[in-house]
Amino acid sequence: MSNQNQQDTQVLTWEQQNTYLVERGISQAVWSVLCNTLYPSSKPESVMLAWDYCEARELDIMMKPIHLVPMQVKNPQTGNKEWRDVPMPGVGLYRIQASRSGDYAGADEPEFGKTIEATFTDAYNANKSITVRYPEWCKYTVYKMIGDRIVKFSAKEYWLENYATMKAQSDCPNAMWKKRPHGQLAKCCEAQALRKAWPEIGQEPTAEEMEGKELFVGEKEVNPIEKIESSENEKLTEIYERGIKAIESGKQTAEQILGFINKKGLSISPEKEATLRNIKVAA
Repeated sequence: MSNQNQQDTQVLTWEQQNTYLVERGISQAVWSVLCNTLYPSSKPESVMLAWDYCEARELDIMMKPIHLVPMQVKNPQTGNKEWRDVPMPGVGLYRIQASRSGDYAGADEPEFGKTIEATFTDAYNANKSITVRYPEWCKYTVYKMIGDRIVKFSAKEYWLENYATMKAQSDCPNAMWKKRPHGQLAKCCEAQALRKAWPEIGQEPTAEEMEGKELFVGEKEVNPIEKIESSENEKLTEIYERGIKAIESGKQTAEQILGFINKKGLSISPEKEATLRNIKVAA
């Protein structure tokens, strides 16, 4: 057999067949774990997207800090929809980042509102009804060290505004939200609380929040003036809420809080100003 024929029949090694992986420092063993254990239902190109995402943010992909969420992505310019694996952080990533910040001071157990029982039409059988019991809302509180003080950050989320449906154009919750109505809502609420306390960790919705929902890309940009107004309202709300706690604890007076708000160029309503002035210092 000639040398040319030998070269033609030579079996290529895994490394030779996957040079794009080798260039990224991914071994055959690691790739096998990624595709068969961590992301078994995802396409290889989606797994590579997860790898690059983690590399860019200096995350250990073996801890599975992000999830590949199958989502229908709609482009409003064309109106077309297509399924994609979208990399999204899990609430676990926000927990890790809060812990690494060095100023995470714990969290309370989630609080839940009253239990509601509702009936939904089965997404796949219009003649069948499904009854679900769920908490009306969940409140989650985390604590952060700011200087020498422990500050509380709370988020409140409603089940009806967060649950995922069995399919598009259906109001029936999917299997996970039927099976774990408290647990799923608590995860969404915890993610929101962590984003409020540590905005620097990112503002992306988590996989738990977006599972079973539709993603829109290329949406019309919000008017810049509306953005500024929204930002100012959020800033005023944050100062107002912190001001209430500071006055109650006796660390600052209403005049100091109002002066700080004025210094920031913000305008507070007469009702909120009266609330601040009427707060009594806790005994």
